[in-house]
Amino acid sequence: MGRTGGWLDRNTVIEMESVIMVMYERPELKAPVLIEGLPGVGNVGKLAAEHLVDQVKAVKFADIYSKHFPPQVLLDDDGVIRLVNNELHYYRGEGERPDIIVMTGDYQGMTPDGQYELSYHAVQVCKDLGVSRIYTLGGYGVGKMVDVPRVLGAVSDIDLCEELGKHGVVFSKGEPGSGIVGASGLMLGLGKMEGIEAVCLMGETSGYFVDPKGAEAVLKVLMSLLHIELDLKALTEKAEQIDLIASKLKEAEVSETPKREDLGYIG
Repeated sequence: MGRTGGWLDRNTVIEMESVIMVMYERPELKAPVLIEGLPGVGNVGKLAAEHLVDQVKAVKFADIYSKHFPPQVLLDDDGVIRLVNNELHYYRGEGERPDIIVMTGDYQGMTPDGQYELSYHAVQVCKDLGVSRIYTLGGYGVGKMVDVPRVLGAVSDIDLCEELGKHGVVFSKGEPGSGIVGASGLMLGLGKMEGIEAVCLMGETSGYFVDPKGAEAVLKVLMSLLHIELDLKALTEKAEQIDLIASKLKEAEVSETPKREDLGYIG
């Protein structure tokens, strides 16, 4: 992978490169699609990707470690640590369902250099595994609560717009106005540079909370695109809990607003 990354046998120890992938098996897949869902706005992409992995019982085949992640370990409930990382899982499709690789994890790169190196490495892995299309998942923050989130799209080629539009993806002029930052944007651009079709699916979200409703909207589009069936009940229940919390916060704000007759006492 050049100087920015490498593949290691799990028992190999070397001086750490910028990006290291420890591959436990090399899956033989037929023109798989890659789905990236890393932490971001509302954690929409991460929630969607992790739910997909759980539902299709995808198999983890690689861990990605990097100097560009925060310098820390995470602890499980038993106090056992692990380095922060990103992970790759695979699922072999049947019939109309394609083979799928899912990339998710704890963090994105902490710096612009780190973002580029990690995204470049991921795209090179895609090429090596024969990935035919990249789907990056993220949230589109609108700064307010959304009852029925839209899923906005961005593509590497204009010809993809018609296909995606048939599956409910919205292409709205001026949205998102400031572009797409982080892995969800970079993997689109780098994928296009490498000749891989690339699509970003962005679920609308307030950006104030972890947003399972936005993740659910994105997964419904993926279900249609990839001909897969997923049980979204867990996300729906989480979304209802978030709505309840938001409603209570709103009620609290209203109750704390001074009444008109009280304003005379101010100043």
